[in-house]
Amino acid sequence: LRAAYLVGCDGGRSTIRKATGIEFAGWDPTMSWMIAEVEMSEEPAWGFRSNASGIHALGKIEGGRKVGVVLTEPRLEARGEPTLRELSEALTAVYGTDFGVHSPTWLSRFTDMTRQATAYRDRRVLLAGDAAHIHPPMGGQGLNTGVQDAMNLGWKLAQIIKGTSPQSLLDSYHAERHPVAARVLRNTMAQVALRRTDDRSKALADTVAELLGMDEARKKIAAEMSGLGVHYDLGEGHPLLGRRIPDLDLTTAGGLLRVFTLLHDARPVLLNLGEPGRLDIAPWADRVRQIDAGYAGIWDLPALGTVVSPDAVLIRPDGYVAWAGAGTQQGLVDALTTWFGPPATAG
Repeated sequence: LRAAYLVGCDGGRSTIRKATGIEFAGWDPTMSWMIAEVEMSEEPAWGFRSNASGIHALGKIEGGRKVGVVLTEPRLEARGEPTLRELSEALTAVYGTDFGVHSPTWLSRFTDMTRQATAYRDRRVLLAGDAAHIHPPMGGQGLNTGVQDAMNLGWKLAQIIKGTSPQSLLDSYHAERHPVAARVLRNTMAQVALRRTDDRSKALADTVAELLGMDEARKKIAAEMSGLGVHYDLGEGHPLLGRRIPDLDLTTAGGLLRVFTLLHDARPVLLNLGEPGRLDIAPWADRVRQIDAGYAGIWDLPALGTVVSPDAVLIRPDGYVAWAGAGTQQGLVDALTTWFGPPATAG
């Protein structure tokens, strides 16, 4: 098999990353957890429980027939998957019984190992998902981060392969996505620290809980953990620049339309919210879809709040704003060229 590009999406132990020689820098594990999906012949103690080892949880799956188990281990265990017997012993140590655990669907173990590739690209080899970054699963942020890697890279790679954009467009993949994952790593490391059971860590957790009682702090952390607060540094401009476009209800000549439906074809969109037909993007008409629409509501973004309403927005295929204008078209041609290639020549 010969290909122009290779994208390593082969997990935390990525063969492609290792073969390319890209460093996987970070921190070794300090804690480990057992995780399993099992059945139990006795009614388990649903919910969370804490002891000297940490926080443990038993939750219902599939209407209660299956049980999800997460147990913090008293000491770091880095050796593969646990056995059913080990799970039984761990349950007994925490709850005084194993609740008749049997019939595991799967058993696994994870740690707080935290690492990130120092480069997401080496010439025509790129990394995405767990091949580029691993971290403990606190907040369920890993899948969002990996999918957004793919969304960011996919359309850029497609344009290069089609000859629409130069290879230098791929430089923006690392520039945009590496800082995002670095923040996720920092966030999950902080959550691990807050789960420790010594008195100093408990004092820290209590202080953080108080801070999260404040609207601004809570909104900021919620936006960060959900991925909705991602902001790519695309330079000076409207507050929307580099942020995910909200899924607005638009009024068009054809009726009501949601913004996200315009992105289903993975094509860039120029959303004209001013006078119809005022924007001329003919040299990019084969690549960029232009929509005349109206929106009378408030522009309210996660972590940012209310922003000045733009009268035009250029949206990349991954849903992020490449340009926004409020009373001006300044910068539109540059943004079109930067992200979607040079203008087509007549004839």
